[in-house]
Amino acid sequence: MERITKAVFPVAGLGTRFLPATKAMPKELLPIIDKPVIQFAVQEAISAGITDMVFVTGRTKRAIEDHFDGNPELENVLAERGKHQLLNEIRNIIPPGVNCIFVRQTEALGLGHAILCAEPALGGEPFAVLLPDDLMAGDSLPTTDLVQHYQKTGKSCISVARVPEDKLDQYGVILPVSNIGSGAIEISGIVEKPKPSTAPSNLAAIGRYVFHPEIFDKLRVQAAGVGGEIQLTDSINLLAKAGRVGALEFAGRRYDCGSKFGFLEAIVDHALEHPEFGEDFEALIQKKANATRRTRSVA
Repeated sequence: MERITKAVFPVAGLGTRFLPATKAMPKELLPIIDKPVIQFAVQEAISAGITDMVFVTGRTKRAIEDHFDGNPELENVLAERGKHQLLNEIRNIIPPGVNCIFVRQTEALGLGHAILCAEPALGGEPFAVLLPDDLMAGDSLPTTDLVQHYQKTGKSCISVARVPEDKLDQYGVILPVSNIGSGAIEISGIVEKPKPSTAPSNLAAIGRYVFHPEIFDKLRVQAAGVGGEIQLTDSINLLAKAGRVGALEFAGRRYDCGSKFGFLEAIVDHALEHPEFGEDFEALIQKKANATRRTRSVA
């Protein structure tokens, strides 16, 4: 089976939920302590054996290119000051042997259109898609699992997780057929943002995909769907009806960093696990919580 070496990162969105912070800075560069959200996704792809990172950007996203580019002036300063550990981290944001490719989505026509914009850079090969808003944590990350599943089946595969009923209308929700073990699920369809009362399950797509290149046959002729956009979900649904898509349930932690609360949760959890100041941060959180409880009891 053909090895997957390419991943697509759709990063052309405006990030309006984080204004005014994202007026001049891409939302994908908002930091979880000292690492941009998008860097977590790129590292996840690299750990899955992917070597070609295709970023679908917009005209306000030049800073993303700069982040993954070299910076000789900064590197020279760090070397002169003897900050070798930090220098090594900067140089290995993109390790040797990993390539970055940038293509433009000139109009905001939806996620499906963004993936279509990446087609010329993919050379007719299977590929992964990672949405940087979804930050994943756990012993096994979804992109590695999806890549391995594709090697076995040759079919497109999406990562899913169980979500509360009142949030189903924010996701693409799958129609499962059967559980075939090890978290793998056969599916016969997927519905974009259904009403909770009509949702086919509580298993929703969570921003990690691996696609056979046949997905482009659907995307090229895909009509606008929900929101007047070319929805990736609609093309996945057509492949699923033909028995060409599976799903893997992700058992780790997912942070929706496209929402303010999910972003805050990711920062808190990563701070608590930080090897340098995790214990001090936990003590601070407990102190603040106790103070808040006392204030509320007095009120």
